[in-house]
Amino acid sequence: MQALQFSDNIPRYVLSKVVGRGYRKVFWSDLACLQLRDVPPPRLPTPEWVRIKTRYGGICGSDLGTILLHTSTSTTPFVSFPFTLGHENVGTIEEVGSAVEGFTVGQRVVVDPVLGCEVRGFRDLCPACARGDRNLCLRFREGTIAPGMLTGFCRDTGGSWSPSFVAHRSQLVPVPDNVSDENALMAEPFAGALHAVLRNRPEDDQTVLVLGAGVLGLCTIAAIRAVGSRARIIVAARHPLQREMAKRYGADVVLRETRGVDLYRAVARETGGDVHKPVIGKHIVRGGADLVFDCVGSDETLDDGLRLTGPGGRLVLVGLAAVPSGVDWSTIWLKEITVRGTYCYAIEEIDGERISTMALTVRLMAEGKLDLAPLVTHRFRLENYREALDTVTRKGRSGVIKAVFAFD
Repeated sequence: MQALQFSDNIPRYVLSKVVGRGYRKVFWSDLACLQLRDVPPPRLPTPEWVRIKTRYGGICGSDLGTILLHTSTSTTPFVSFPFTLGHENVGTIEEVGSAVEGFTVGQRVVVDPVLGCEVRGFRDLCPACARGDRNLCLRFREGTIAPGMLTGFCRDTGGSWSPSFVAHRSQLVPVPDNVSDENALMAEPFAGALHAVLRNRPEDDQTVLVLGAGVLGLCTIAAIRAVGSRARIIVAARHPLQREMAKRYGADVVLRETRGVDLYRAVARETGGDVHKPVIGKHIVRGGADLVFDCVGSDETLDDGLRLTGPGGRLVLVGLAAVPSGVDWSTIWLKEITVRGTYCYAIEEIDGERISTMALTVRLMAEGKLDLAPLVTHRFRLENYREALDTVTRKGRSGVIKAVFAFD
């Protein structure tokens, strides 16, 4: 079968890094670390695993960060090369291991990508997994499969950027018949946003600022409303379709200003603050939002997020921040800001029930409380991956929100 794989070829990495400064398409050229290859389907590591026939494989911002070489190399001890990309997924089971019960061939599922202790064959869970924080597992390099934190970053599991991949029985979440493939595909990105919101739940009387109105930002807005919060939500959205969707999923104020002093003045206006110009350097904001979700993770949004968080407020890093530069950290001290990271999804306790954020997401979809299918705007065949990647890196021109690889 064909699969889009990423390798640790150092000459390709260096060449792409240099040439990519002026020519972005090099990152999906014949010279790149990303290559479309003919590979054998991954085997079932143990009888507790199943094989998934892919229906949709989503193109995620973290996948782009990997391809564009933006991701910090500090994560490389926790992946195994070459890996087939793709952790956003929906598919049907086509092979069931002998130790798997409760799932059948032909059943539609989404896969929770986290490769924690149970997936790796451990019965004695590490402290993180035992408390439900499988995303913080201490054994991402151990067990019955090669290193990898997620499906799509482990050479033994494969990923959804191929016709099939494998998953442990504990990763499977059944998809009810009334949930479309497009909605189910969005379960993974929404679960990440839902985890961030549940761990940093806005109070009804607070003002929330969401930086970025891509998939993660829109899912964060929807997640705030899904947990029942009536907080006032302000979002900075660059493109017309993003602004439309932000309103649709519950934003109260949608700003056209997305960067620089114009953004600072707009947020200050909406939060009762004001803007000041220092002798040298960027403007600063007195006041700001109670809670800021940075759903981009760039140098600029991280610096803006710190400036736009109000005194005693919290900045939550939902987007992958990688290795930022040019960030003025003095605001943390000056305003006594809390900065908190959030990674993937976990087991949450809600109304006395312990449930994974992925399973909770699919339940909300099945109950008709969450429909993210409109966010899937573009579909591509795997062999057209260069067109797909060019499209998702030119959002202003293409109007893309979520692009997927579609399989027969």
